[in-house]
Amino acid sequence: MEIGISTFVETTPDVVTGELISHAQRLREVVEEIVLADKVGLDVFGVGEHHRKDYAASSPTLVLAAAAPQTTRIRLTSAVTVLSSDDPVRVFQDFATLDGLSNGRAEIMAGRGSFIESFPLFGYDLNDYEELFEEKLDLLLKLRESEKVTWQGKHRPAINNLGVYPRPVQNPLPVWIGSGGNTESVIRAGVLGLPLVLAIIGGRPTQFAPLVKIYKQAAAQAGHDVSKLTVASHSHGFVGDRNDVAVEKFFPSTQAAMNVIGRERGWGHYGRASYDAARSLEGALYVGDPETVANKIIYLRKNVGITRFMLHCPLGTMPHEDVMRSIELLGTEVAPRVREEIARWEDEGGEQA
Repeated sequence: MEIGISTFVETTPDVVTGELISHAQRLREVVEEIVLADKVGLDVFGVGEHHRKDYAASSPTLVLAAAAPQTTRIRLTSAVTVLSSDDPVRVFQDFATLDGLSNGRAEIMAGRGSFIESFPLFGYDLNDYEELFEEKLDLLLKLRESEKVTWQGKHRPAINNLGVYPRPVQNPLPVWIGSGGNTESVIRAGVLGLPLVLAIIGGRPTQFAPLVKIYKQAAAQAGHDVSKLTVASHSHGFVGDRNDVAVEKFFPSTQAAMNVIGRERGWGHYGRASYDAARSLEGALYVGDPETVANKIIYLRKNVGITRFMLHCPLGTMPHEDVMRSIELLGTEVAPRVREEIARWEDEGGEQA
């Protein structure tokens, strides 16, 4: 059971002070967070790609590369790379470079992108949303298969027996498929035999269990070894020393962030009742003291079949010291509890959902 952190490097105004930190400051803070996550024994750190004012990381690979020489074991991934609006050749080259700098710890989490700012920015038509991702994923997978590539598609110039460098340390370079719960994307990942990441940020996480089964069925039908497949989740949360304090600290920024996105997407108002409901054992919010958060992750593993859990922290803007403490507690107290219980459960014959 792998446990880690994901972040979108948000730079929204602090809901308490109104202070707005610069993109530069937030980027430097995230590097410190990655270094701490490595130090406390977390398995993975993911940085999301966005192209808007309230998010500072338009290039996850650069942020991760800044932390690579300062870390020794943590895996470094995008969360996600918006592959549809990028050039797969450059994506592969950037992550191969990161893989070299980190001595084999880079991963690509490829997604279609739930935020669409990159499409007009780089000159892509949203009407080609699905087709762009399928075509570019095909090229990305070919790039990691061989040093020289011959490929032809609709949305990018053809490549005729050209070498792509540098080559990564890992062979093949890991490529995960990110999904918000779309059945087609889950099946695609299974057919390709690629690891799957589910964004579980609302509702009941157990509702994703059927999708995991569909993913595994698609993989088995395509001839892949299901026992080797890995499934991750990305969920909002925060760990504090005391349950009540953690709950109160995380609410203001969570409410603000969810309502900003909610207004853009037509969601209902996010209030305290929604927050408290999501904190329940069956909810999608992982906030509280180490025991509370550990118990929810264990529940997720046993009932959904998740083999990697990524805590998205912070949601919105929180004091850097609070985020650092959350990462510390996740690594030193939550992760050991989860690993111990899952190991015991598996020894007793427990099976994934």
